[in-house]
Amino acid sequence: MDELSNIRNFCIIAHIDHGKSTLADRFLEETKTVERRKMQAQYLDQLELERERGITIKMAPVRMMYRPTENKISNLKSQISNSETKILDFSFYILNLIDTPGHSDFSYEVSRALEAVEGAILLVDATQGIQAQTLANFYSAKKANLTIIGVLNKIDVLTDEAERAVMRKELAELLEVPAEEIFLVSGKTGEGVRELLNAVIQRVPPPRASEGMRQVLGRALVFDSFYDNHKGAVASVRVFDGMFKDTENIYLVATDTSSKVKELGYFMPELRPQKEIPSGGIGYIATGVKDTDKIKIGDTVLSLPPGPVRRNELEDLMLHGYKEPNPVIFISFYAEDTNEYETLRTSLQKLKLNDSALSIEPDQNEILGRGFKVGCLGRLHFEITAERLSREFGVKSTNTFPSVRYRVRTKKGEWIYITTPEELPQDHLEIEEPMIIMGIIFPTKYLSAVMSLQRKFRFSDMHTETIGDRIKLSARMPLVELVSDFDDNLKSVSEGYASFSYEFEAYARADVVRVDMLVSGNSVPGLSRFIPKETVEREARRMVEKLKELLPRQQFTQPVQASAEGRIIARSDIPAMRKELGNFGKNGGDRTRKMKLWKKQQRGKKRLKERSEATISPDVFKELLKKE
Repeated sequence: MDELSNIRNFCIIAHIDHGKSTLADRFLEETKTVERRKMQAQYLDQLELERERGITIKMAPVRMMYRPTENKISNLKSQISNSETKILDFSFYILNLIDTPGHSDFSYEVSRALEAVEGAILLVDATQGIQAQTLANFYSAKKANLTIIGVLNKIDVLTDEAERAVMRKELAELLEVPAEEIFLVSGKTGEGVRELLNAVIQRVPPPRASEGMRQVLGRALVFDSFYDNHKGAVASVRVFDGMFKDTENIYLVATDTSSKVKELGYFMPELRPQKEIPSGGIGYIATGVKDTDKIKIGDTVLSLPPGPVRRNELEDLMLHGYKEPNPVIFISFYAEDTNEYETLRTSLQKLKLNDSALSIEPDQNEILGRGFKVGCLGRLHFEITAERLSREFGVKSTNTFPSVRYRVRTKKGEWIYITTPEELPQDHLEIEEPMIIMGIIFPTKYLSAVMSLQRKFRFSDMHTETIGDRIKLSARMPLVELVSDFDDNLKSVSEGYASFSYEFEAYARADVVRVDMLVSGNSVPGLSRFIPKETVEREARRMVEKLKELLPRQQFTQPVQASAEGRIIARSDIPAMRKELGNFGKNGGDRTRKMKLWKKQQRGKKRLKERSEATISPDVFKELLKKE
C-alpha cells in the first residue's frame, strides 16, 4: 500500500434544505473531529447569514481522522452487495470532506468542490425526492468522473417502508445502480451514518499522484480563497503532487507571482498550522501575497526548489482549472458616504477573494458618484453580497436596480454589450437578451398552477416528462425574468413544493423598450428598465403606483412618472404632508389670517420642490423587483 491509500477526498452535494449540513455535523461527531459538548447545529456554516437563513452559502472543507472497527465492517457488508467489497486495510483513515451549498445561485461553489475530490455523496431528502438541483449536481459530478454514492436522508421522518422503497428505487434508477446500494440515513438521529462513512472508504478511490513532476517539489489547485486579518490572502488548496512545506517558496502560475509561505495547515475545522501538506491532502496556504488580485480561483500553486523561475517551463504544469462564471445580474454599489469610496473598493476586493463568482468593475453616476458594478449569479447571490458587505465590512451602500447583460447592434453593424438601459446608444438597430433553459420539478397536482406562470414570465418551447410522482417541466425563458421575483411566484403557486435549476442557452432578439422613472421631474438613476413592448404600459403603471406607495411623503407634492420613447406613459402624484393651522375661529382668528399662512406655506413648499432631489433606499429597489 502506498502513502495515499488511506486518504479519501469527497463532498456532499444536494438540493437546498435536503440536510447536507446536518449530515456533516454527524460526520464530525462520528469521527470525533469536534467534541459533542462543542457541537452546534450547522457547525461548518461559519457565516452569521448562513445560520440566520438556514442555508449554506460557502463551501466548507474539513479534515477528519476516522478509525473503523471490525463490528463496523460487518454492518457495512450488510448494506453493500458488491462483490468488490473488501476489508478495511488501515487502523485510521484521513477523510477530507467538503460541504457544499444547495441553492442554484451558488452552483459555482459546487463545481469547484467537485474538482478537488474523487467522490461525492448525492443526498436526497426522502420526504421530497429528487429535485431540480439534485439533477444538476448529479450531472456535474458525473461529468467530473467522480464516484457517486446515493443516499436517502431523513428516514426518521419517512417511516413508511413502501414509500422508502419507492424513493430508493427512484434514486437508484438515476444512478443506474441496484436499489440496495442506496444508503438510508438520518442526519438528525445519526442512523446509518457509520455505515455511510465506511462506504466512502470502500467506494471512493484514494488520490493518485502524477508522474514526471521532478522539476517541482509540489503542485496544488486553488479551489477557494479568503482574507484573514492576520494572515492576509489565504488559498484553500488540494495538493495533487509532491509536498508543500511551511518554509518553501511558492509560485502562482496564472498570475506569475512568487512568494514565500507564511503559514500552512489543515481545516479541522478551525485553521490548524502544520509543517507540511503532503500529496492528496486538502488544506490552506497563507500565501504572503498582499495584492488580493494575485490570488485566482483555479490557479495552480507550485512549490519550487531554490533557483530562478522559468515561466515557460512551469506553464505546462498547470492543472485543469475552472470555467469562469458568467454573472447573471449586474448591480451598481455606491457608498452612502462618498468619502468611503476607498473603503467600499477594499471591502469588495476582500469579498471577491472569498466569493470568486463576483465580477467587479468601476462605475460612475452623475448623482450617486463613484461606485462599482458588481456581477452576481442570481437574486439571492445579490442579496447575500449586499448583506455581507454591510455586516462583515460595515459599509453602507446604495444599490441600483438589478439588470442583465444585453447585446445591442449599432447602425455601424457592431455588437456591443450593455448592462444598464442608460448605456443604450441612440443609434441602435436591435436589442438581444440572454435566454436560459429552465428545469422545474413539482408534484403532478400543481401542473396547471405552474403552467399559469407561462405568460407572466414568457415561457416558450415547453415540454414535460415524468419523474416518479412528479413532473419535470423544461422551458425557455428570458434571463431577466429570473430576476423578477420568479422564485417567490413559483413557490406561491406550488405551495413551496416546486424547485428549479437553469443554464444559459444563447442570445435572442428582444422586443423591448427603455422605461425611465422620474420623481419630481428628475430621472432616478438605477430605476430605468427594459420592458417588453406588449406589457410596457401595464408595467409602467405598476412601477409608478409602487413608487407612490414606497416613497416617503415630503412637504410638497411629488409627481411620479414613467417615460418611454420620448413620452410619459404613466403618472401618479405623492401628496404633500399637511400641517394643521389650528382652529382660528375659536382662538379669535379669522379666515383671512388662515389664507395668508396657507399661501406662505405653499411658497415654502415650492422652494423646497425646486431644490429637491429624489433619493431611493435599497429597500425600494427590492420591492420594485416583485411581480404582483
